[in-house]
Amino acid sequence: MPDPVTGIGAAVSIGGAVLKGKSASKAGRLQYDAAMAGVDETRAARDEMRSLLQPYTEAGGPALQAQMAALGLAGPEAQQAYVTQQEQSPFFQSLAQQGESAILQNASATGGLRGGNVQGALAQFRPQLLNQFLEQQYGRLGGMTALGQQSAAGVGTSGMQSAGSIANLLAQGGAAQAGAKLGSANAWQQSLSLPAQFAGMAIGRGY
Repeated sequence: MPDPVTGIGAAVSIGGAVLKGKSASKAGRLQYDAAMAGVDETRAARDEMRSLLQPYTEAGGPALQAQMAALGLAGPEAQQAYVTQQEQSPFFQSLAQQGESAILQNASATGGLRGGNVQGALAQFRPQLLNQFLEQQYGRLGGMTALGQQSAAGVGTSGMQSAGSIANLLAQGGAAQAGAKLGSANAWQQSLSLPAQFAGMAIGRGY
């Protein structure tokens, strides 16, 4: 006659092992889902960072090309085209006209409008102004180039940090899945070995 106590104990133990296996699987799934949610958030933050810095990064490229043209590093034709573009720009033309008007007004007020000094001042004014204007423009381009470089570096740093975080989260997710499977397998193995254990106990008691 089977031992009722042993049978009940076996059923309870097997049931507990099954529940333990399900709990391990559920806990592992929750950990994995949390890790994947972290991956999604990290990628979203990286993409937002890249989007915010994109205008500054894109502005740095043309600025660097213009600097290279100004220095002649892109060839003499590109350098001449750059100088001509700056000389014909509305900004420079406005500055030149204002300066020349000031020279003429000053000469008119002093009665020397037709003097050689006035003609010489007018002849020297525009080239000197252009040279100064080119230097100022180069400095402004340098600021844009530096801004683009810093923005690109920021995007690169953000990408590296995001890659590290994503790798860690994926590793955590993989470990959670592996732990869940291992815990579930151990629980099922325990449940399968329990009947033999209780059977041995029953035989030992003489049933």
